[in-house]
Amino acid sequence: MSAQALSMPRWMDLVLLPLWNLALALLVAGGVVLVIGQNPWEALQVLLKGALGSPRGLGYTLYYTTTFIFTGLAVAVALHAGLFNIGGEGQAVLGGLVMGGVALWLSPHLPAALMLPLMVLAAAAGGMLWGAVPGYLQAWRGSHVVITTIMFNFLAAALNGYVLVNWLRPAGSMSVESAAFADSARMPALHEMAAWLGLEWPSSPLNLSFVLALLLSVGVWWWLWRSRPGYELRAVGASPSAAHYAGMAPRQQTLLAMGLSGALAGMVAVNELAGVQGKLTLDFVAGAGFTGIAVALMGRNHPLGIGLAALLFGVLYQGGVELSFEMPAFTRDMVVTVQGLIVLFAGAMAMVSAPLFARLYALCCRTRRGAAVQEAQHG
Repeated sequence: MSAQALSMPRWMDLVLLPLWNLALALLVAGGVVLVIGQNPWEALQVLLKGALGSPRGLGYTLYYTTTFIFTGLAVAVALHAGLFNIGGEGQAVLGGLVMGGVALWLSPHLPAALMLPLMVLAAAAGGMLWGAVPGYLQAWRGSHVVITTIMFNFLAAALNGYVLVNWLRPAGSMSVESAAFADSARMPALHEMAAWLGLEWPSSPLNLSFVLALLLSVGVWWWLWRSRPGYELRAVGASPSAAHYAGMAPRQQTLLAMGLSGALAGMVAVNELAGVQGKLTLDFVAGAGFTGIAVALMGRNHPLGIGLAALLFGVLYQGGVELSFEMPAFTRDMVVTVQGLIVLFAGAMAMVSAPLFARLYALCCRTRRGAAVQEAQHG
């Protein structure tokens, strides 16, 4: 049951309800922190200070946010087409594999002005290919996209490991990683760009991929809600039979949605490999594809909401690291527990409180109408 079906206004569904769910999650998390003998208010202060209280901490927070924006947008595009893409991990890995191959091959010979756009396109192409195959299998062969995307995650990880070990690992190296990219294949970091302008900024992993994430957020919004292809994709997601009756092609839209979803997931490689590590590694995605599911659900599949949800998870990731250092009793497992509670309340249980808010809204409406009638009678 949706908030709209409960006659809840959109502002309440998009703003008030998520804030309420987040408050509940923090309240329960505070109770868990209290049980282990820690001060919840002190833990919250350390978390926020570590994530937002310094330029370096903010840089790390926005670096995590960038990755979660990419994966959140990837999940949202598929969901708008009625598809649950759980393959963001594998699509990001294939994006990195293709992008890494292009970088190792061409970066010694091309300037950054050509190399960086080419790497973005390569990452998008790799992710799009790995997303389009499950889309094709569902549209034309009836294979469920949830099952195939999960399987493709394992296939992508195995393929990446095989290529690194047997083809890309430098001779004599025991590390399962490729050789370093040339400088032209490195996405400029924020502190480097600040230095070009004569400004000082603490070093952090934040790089130009953050701007790319913001541009893609605007692009996804425009495409879904301001373009005809985006309208057709949402129409197919709402009712494939009605869309087919209206002359649309559900199969092609399924393929398109999964391809675009995979391309967005592939952008994770740009942030992680081109922006930070400078080489292809074995496990650079590190669960970001699955986190993107929670980000998309919390953000109501809207780019603005996804950006805010991604920022929240960026704060949790960076602040959680600070918590584990500043409060030794607050272990990394406890950080994961707090993150899980937020996912539970603000994601999986997002609509549990919706009937209460709908009833309160209906009561307010009846009260206002009654007051208006009485005023009219006495007027």
